[in-house]
Amino acid sequence: MGEAFSYSFKLKEFFGKNSQKFEQKLLKEAVNVKDKIDEILSIGNIDLVTNAHKLVVYIIDRQEKELKLFAKQEGIAWATHSIDLSFKLEWVQAIRRTIWNFIEQYNDLTNEQVTSNFFRLEKEINNQVDTFLNAFFISYSTYKDSLIKAQRKLVENLSVPIIPINTSVCILPVIGSVDTFRTSILEEKILTEIEASHIQALIMDLSGIADMEPQVIDHLTKIIDGASLMGCNTVITGLRAEVVRKMIHTGLSFDPNIKTLGTLQQALKEYLIC
Repeated sequence: MGEAFSYSFKLKEFFGKNSQKFEQKLLKEAVNVKDKIDEILSIGNIDLVTNAHKLVVYIIDRQEKELKLFAKQEGIAWATHSIDLSFKLEWVQAIRRTIWNFIEQYNDLTNEQVTSNFFRLEKEINNQVDTFLNAFFISYSTYKDSLIKAQRKLVENLSVPIIPINTSVCILPVIGSVDTFRTSILEEKILTEIEASHIQALIMDLSGIADMEPQVIDHLTKIIDGASLMGCNTVITGLRAEVVRKMIHTGLSFDPNIKTLGTLQQALKEYLIC
């Protein structure tokens, strides 16, 4: 590369004046990422090449505070758009190799000015790159976890929609498959809502449930018993034949005081008239 580089005694200026050659070398190093640059830009508005130049400046100027903040922002962006982390790791390692390639060229052009301080420079540069990577992955993991928790909470709320029809009566339509995890959500949501909203009657419509395992049925009966202890009467509607058959064969049953009706419409008619 020799004469093709602009001569400069300052490493930062050397990188700046040869930015185009830096990009070319970087793209050769990042074999798998170079074909993904436009895709990543369109998905997350993340400009890998521009960000690479920014990272180099932070590293050379030893701007650790700015570097960590930049890494945090990058981590959030990659987590938000669920971009493959392997591309980020390869990209940063390609930046590391390209930086050292340019330092080697700079050293040759400046009569080995870097050589005398090589070990100090090696420690500083690599520590800065590692600091960026650590801050990035911590930020990515933290934000990704928060997204997962938020999405899970949303799913939980959607899967247990307690709908008020007046000040003391609510409907809980249970739709889809019900496993032990979901019954745990049901338990927490029902008991919490009874306490918070002073629900006196809960219409639990099970017409959307085609089948339930015995342990789920058992847990459901305990939830209803718990609601009763809090002064809330539960009305069961829409029990399907398969669920009833399983209750008969396993010896499970609801408390005799629990009211059951064939359809949700019957319960609504009765409670809306009241």
